[in-house]
Amino acid sequence: MPNDVNGRRALKCANTALFRANLNEALEQLIIAHISDIHCGPEFQRNVFETAADEINNLEPDALVVTGDLTENGLLSQYRLAREVIGLIKCQKKVICSGNHDYRSTGYLLFRKFFPSKQVVTSNECVFTIVSTARPERNDGEVGHRQVVWLEQTMRRYRKRMKVVAMHHHLIQVPDTGPDNIPVVDAGDTLRGIIEAKVNLVLGGHRHRPWRWNLKETQIIHAGTLSSERLRGFYAHSYNIIEVTRGGIKAKLRIVGGKSLGFDEVVKGRVRLPPFRP
Repeated sequence: MPNDVNGRRALKCANTALFRANLNEALEQLIIAHISDIHCGPEFQRNVFETAADEINNLEPDALVVTGDLTENGLLSQYRLAREVIGLIKCQKKVICSGNHDYRSTGYLLFRKFFPSKQVVTSNECVFTIVSTARPERNDGEVGHRQVVWLEQTMRRYRKRMKVVAMHHHLIQVPDTGPDNIPVVDAGDTLRGIIEAKVNLVLGGHRHRPWRWNLKETQIIHAGTLSSERLRGFYAHSYNIIEVTRGGIKAKLRIVGGKSLGFDEVVKGRVRLPPFRP
């Protein structure tokens, strides 16, 4: 791959694990930028977000996935700010799902007005599906039987495509995040549906701690917080870059304004601080 420092060809996935899956042979290369937990509001770090936006724009991703908590309290002013800063990232395909913070203060009435993302988005032999887990005025998540059935039926129509599910809450507990009393209440049923639907990749956020779980042929990747002051477990603002080719899925974490880490290193032991100066 040519080393063009000014564009997407600069993406290097050395030091990242290759997760092999049944992917379409026609899939050449797909670059996904995955950000989460922006939290526009009192804890929002705009300078950090703008730095990250410049880095992502330089990469020229095929798709941007935002996995919830764009706002802190679901307020109108926070939604306006969230729309403004998300607009700084130049990407034709944007997949944006809501988080529990977005549904506070009746923010669920505003989310679709500001971010009218389709529930199913296709791009280059890949299908992105949003699974809604946020519920009004609740911190825990819920998928619901009907949505699980819908996901299974929808994925059957895309058997030959690489399948990505975007959701806010975590289906499996994330280490270094304290007591877990805000999970997906029907995580077991949802995981079974995801496995039966042969989903290749699940992208999430919520806990502000980057992490990865491998479950059969499904890779579950969580992003840390991109721009909230409330860091947890991994004390640096970050986002994920995922490269998908016919050979498999390669994921790495990028420290905003800093280096990149393979997820093998991110999940190794009890990572409290990055192995370099933040």
